[in-house]
Amino acid sequence: MLLDAFVSRHGEAFSFSRQHSCTFAKQVAGDFNPIHDVDAKRFCVPGDLLFSYLLTRYGVSQQLRCQFSGMVSADTLLYSKLTANQIQVCDQQDKVYLTIDFSGEHSHDLEVIEPLFQDYVQFSGQNFPHILQPLMAAQGVMIHPQRPLVIYESMTLSFEQLPTTKPKLSLAASKLEVEGKRGNVTLSFILTEEGKQIGKGEKRMILSNLQPYDEVQMQQMVTEYNNRKLSAGCLDAVS
Repeated sequence: MLLDAFVSRHGEAFSFSRQHSCTFAKQVAGDFNPIHDVDAKRFCVPGDLLFSYLLTRYGVSQQLRCQFSGMVSADTLLYSKLTANQIQVCDQQDKVYLTIDFSGEHSHDLEVIEPLFQDYVQFSGQNFPHILQPLMAAQGVMIHPQRPLVIYESMTLSFEQLPTTKPKLSLAASKLEVEGKRGNVTLSFILTEEGKQIGKGEKRMILSNLQPYDEVQMQQMVTEYNNRKLSAGCLDAVS
């Protein structure tokens, strides 16, 4: 299974190291957010890694909503609690980091699930600058250049019918709503199979520490981001 290289299992518990999280972000998701660097002071395991791992472990449902409620630190022992229509991920102190509610038909077919989450996380990893920069420019705001903070809040998937082959994901709409120094981003996407729409989804993010838009500073951020991509970011390969 693809994600076996990125997760450590400890009996019923599991965890994600800095190195594996960093490698997943950069090599699988194409996400070069510095918060996922191995040496980041405020390191965070990618939400897409946690979500993808749960999909491969528990399958995909016709209706699915994923809500993030905390940032996961490296090597935190996590436990998943499964009920009839919900999965919760918590630590040893019962702090909840993620909740998935699901209903409808269900599939455990990894030949469908793995391409689905790969396509999704690659779409998700392209948020900055391709999608977020034009949204911020249109609203006249931007994230803080020295303290950029983009928080993954939630995502939903809704299928008219579960895919049987590799589905294709594409952006349908995007919007940014500004409330003071906070921005709420909604990205809507559709899922197609052999040219026919079979589902749709939505990703929500929170932008913090917003300030007035400055084109020079924004272009510096874009240049720095592109340079990070060129330099590959991770220190070592997956062991």
